[in-house]
Amino acid sequence: MCQETVILLVDRETKIQTLIEEEQTITSFSLSGDDNFLLVNLINQEIHLWNIRNDPKLVGTYKGHKRSRFLIRSCFGGLEQAFIASGSEDSQVYIWHRSTGDLLEALPGHSGTVNCVSWNPSNPHMLASASDDHTIRIWGLSKVNRKRKETYGNGACNGSSK
Repeated sequence: MCQETVILLVDRETKIQTLIEEEQTITSFSLSGDDNFLLVNLINQEIHLWNIRNDPKLVGTYKGHKRSRFLIRSCFGGLEQAFIASGSEDSQVYIWHRSTGDLLEALPGHSGTVNCVSWNPSNPHMLASASDDHTIRIWGLSKVNRKRKETYGNGACNGSSK
């Protein structure tokens, strides 16, 4: 089976196969560190978050980044993988809160398409981005974390589960 809108999940132990079906063409995907979630980048400028623990379920959608001609990748990151980051054709790095879907930041700095982002596995406050402007930028995210605390730190439960 080879379809641009389907991902086949295979449990290596049980050999059970499960399909994730999207309505749009899938351009890339990324697995969470705990293997329970899958980020799926779509051709229509959306990123979908799937819970793949048991029966796959769409649990989040992230919008705002730009993609029309190039492959753009996204990733999980930050403390307890609480953020989603993505490159964009408008030369910015986009960061969303994973649980709420809120766009927290659009980081300017590149002068070309940002096609790859990666969080530092040893420092959850550090993000790298690679661009067609032939640069790699390293971002310290204290500003994003501060904004998140101001927005969600009112003592009420924000819906995160860890």
